[in-house]
Amino acid sequence: MKDNRQKIVVITGPTASGKSSLAVELARRFDGEIVNADSMQVYRGMDVGTAKPSTEERENIPHHLFDLVNPDQEFNAAIYRSLALPELAKIAEKGHLSMVVGGTGLYIKTLLGGLLECPPSDPEFRLKLNREWDVLGSAGIYQRLKTLDPESAGRIHPNDRVRIVRALEINHLTGKPLSSLIGKHRFRDRPFRAFKICLQMDREQLYHRIDKRSKIMVENGLIEETEGLLKEGYSADLKPMNSLGYRHMIKYLQGTWSLDEAINQLKKDTRRYAKRQLTWFNADPDIQWIPFEKRADIYQDVEAFL
Repeated sequence: MKDNRQKIVVITGPTASGKSSLAVELARRFDGEIVNADSMQVYRGMDVGTAKPSTEERENIPHHLFDLVNPDQEFNAAIYRSLALPELAKIAEKGHLSMVVGGTGLYIKTLLGGLLECPPSDPEFRLKLNREWDVLGSAGIYQRLKTLDPESAGRIHPNDRVRIVRALEINHLTGKPLSSLIGKHRFRDRPFRAFKICLQMDREQLYHRIDKRSKIMVENGLIEETEGLLKEGYSADLKPMNSLGYRHMIKYLQGTWSLDEAINQLKKDTRRYAKRQLTWFNADPDIQWIPFEKRADIYQDVEAFL
């Protein structure tokens, strides 16, 4: 039977691996439009620290799902999917190629495979967990997740408060570990034919690019951007303000760290984040790994896919 599903190209990979520039090159060659799949680039006013595509990169190429919400507004994978699906449909109606670009693996997985049916949140239980976290710290709460759902604990960073609390909340509401629900669902909805590309480079090369970009972000105004967000009234406790770059500059602005300390810690934390991203992408059998130095070969691969 003929497969009439919309074809899309997905470009993903760890931070600083060159996704945006590659996407722009491919979009120009294949009449494409870029759809964001980065969980931080949806926030308004957070440009430098999230490495949003530059004005030059966006020139003559439509970019979608950037600057959607303010830093104090809720955003998650379900909201992302609800906004991305109609955008992809509109792009297809124009006869253009949709290029989903970003390093947030959960957003891409949800877009391509569907939503996991989970119960709504339990505010009281969530508040209780967050209070315990404040008193006991991350170790005690994370250990509870390891006991109840070791598989999920193995996929979640011990300091990822939001995901740890949500996993425990789901366990509390359903009586089942999150990992078992994921195992049953398996993200089998397949509304698209997706060609997934991930740029592959030597780990030391990637870390060098991360270190260089961290420094450039500060030179390009990350401190001023962070200070401006705080002056607008956005709390340092907001989830976006606790993300890479912003939490480091907040510690500098508060006098906790010197600028050198903040930059060095930003480099270290970004390298750790890239490592976790690679672990996620390595677990996806559908991803085509393309060596960075051979990225010109992607043109032929995309052409063959189309």
